[in-house]
Amino acid sequence: MPEKFYANRYYLSAHGCGMTGEYPYLYHRGDFPDAGYDGVIEPGMTICVESYTGEQNGSEGVKLEQQVLITETGSELLSRFPFEEAMLR
Repeated sequence: MPEKFYANRYYLSAHGCGMTGEYPYLYHRGDFPDAGYDGVIEPGMTICVESYTGEQNGSEGVKLEQQVLITETGSELLSRFPFEEAMLR
């Protein structure tokens, strides 16, 4: 993540999807020493990969989220809604 966006980052890089408080929480590498914990991500789990990008003291930003299914061989994208192309630049 570019330094100019780090201060305004969403506090998680990913989290679980379900009725258990969104466990497991996957913190950014820089936040792991203070907030992170060891956990297990296993096939069959759905993880929400989430981000917020906006400069500190900036007037605009964008928050994006994708859901992925963890499989035996990697992951499968579950989200099908397209992002607005202009927001991805």
